[in-house]
Amino acid sequence: MDLLETLTYWITSHGYFGIFSLLMLGLFGFPVPDETLLMFSGYLVSSGRLEFVPTVAAAVLGSICGITLSFVLGRTAGQRLVDRFGRLIHLTRDRVNAVHDWFERFGKWTLVFGYFIPGFRHLTALVAGTSSLEVKSFAAFAYSGALIWSLTFISLGYFFGTEWQQTSAAIHRDVLIAVAILVVLFLLYLALRPGSRREPQ
Repeated sequence: MDLLETLTYWITSHGYFGIFSLLMLGLFGFPVPDETLLMFSGYLVSSGRLEFVPTVAAAVLGSICGITLSFVLGRTAGQRLVDRFGRLIHLTRDRVNAVHDWFERFGKWTLVFGYFIPGFRHLTALVAGTSSLEVKSFAAFAYSGALIWSLTFISLGYFFGTEWQQTSAAIHRDVLIAVAILVVLFLLYLALRPGSRREPQ
């Protein structure tokens, strides 16, 4: 059974709960093809097999639950559990340290942009937890990112309809490029905005 058949079977059998559960697992770190799932869901909306609002709601709630689990894991157990069980969900100390460096440099915005980088999004929440980020701040940035990310790929799947699978790789590449450009522009804004440079004491 190939990927498309697996997704078709799971969503056909479980409906919106299938979308919710797969994304929850994917955002927690299990090897779920998240963007492919979202685009396929968008295609199902365009074909009339799913409704747009419940599909987006299931995707956002699944993403929120998954990334919150990663945050709680980082906040309560952190590096100890990563060292012991990280290999089960493809986590290594080096990957966590790399994301931690990103988080220290770019802060909470990493929780938003991180959704668009495969293998990165669940780590941002884990690092946010180990960094003792306030729950309100985590929720504001991570949950907003879940909405933006879900809407983006569901809309792409809806727009491309039956051609979603043929164009998914190119779309994913283009979205990554666009996000990279936005991140660079945002960082330039932070660096160049008035008051960003302090006079030496």
